[in-house]
Amino acid sequence: MTVHHEPFKRLSIFFPMWNEEQYIRRAVDAARGECDELVENGQILDYELIVVDDASSDRTGAIADELAAEDRHVVVVHHERNRKLGGSIKSGFAAASGDVVLYTDADLPFEMTEVSRALRVLRTYEADMISAYRLDRTGEGPRRAVYSFLYNGLVRALFGTRLRDINFAFKLCRREVLDHVSLVSESSFIDAELVVRTQKAGFQILQIGVDYFPRTRGVSTLSSFGVIRAMVREMLQLRRDLTHLAPVAPREHP
Repeated sequence: MTVHHEPFKRLSIFFPMWNEEQYIRRAVDAARGECDELVENGQILDYELIVVDDASSDRTGAIADELAAEDRHVVVVHHERNRKLGGSIKSGFAAASGDVVLYTDADLPFEMTEVSRALRVLRTYEADMISAYRLDRTGEGPRRAVYSFLYNGLVRALFGTRLRDINFAFKLCRREVLDHVSLVSESSFIDAELVVRTQKAGFQILQIGVDYFPRTRGVSTLSSFGVIRAMVREMLQLRRDLTHLAPVAPREHP
């Protein structure tokens, strides 16, 4: 079915990756398949798939380069040193050239078909960002569920945001958001920083629920004590800055 509205010019999807050789091909293939569908049905005119290789010690970087050589849509950013999630997300946003940009994880925590739905919601409700949340989180394990509950509650208490599942790796942004929001976090607090800065700047964020598919290969570091400590430290360091942001001038959506 062809949609009857002006398509987005380019969708950028980027994946922060550290030692994701088991997932990288699947992630890029899934994103390519969905983007080809979006081009065909008229939601977008073009797309790019960005792999941010965060100084991986496995074959992630080499595989990424192979994929880029095979497909003009694939772009690779290599870090010479490991910059953690925050640094990788900043690199991904900096490399993205689309008028809409999606960030997500290499382990595909949701079906890529959700991207079409998110684009429709972004356009229909004239939102500036779509931030998804997990409908069923039982697959992530009790410890991570407890950590996430406490962390989301702390972010809401400190910054006044009412969003749920704030660290879930599904953020779809219009270019205008990225033009006005400057991120500084190096840790996984960057997800919350992005949301808080976007809201404080006066942009509208809408949420959609998605089915969640937990990681089955590789290792997640997001529930380690070191990662949690870094997140809380940056949260407290940035609290004053983030609570005194002024809104940007309102604008009209195309």
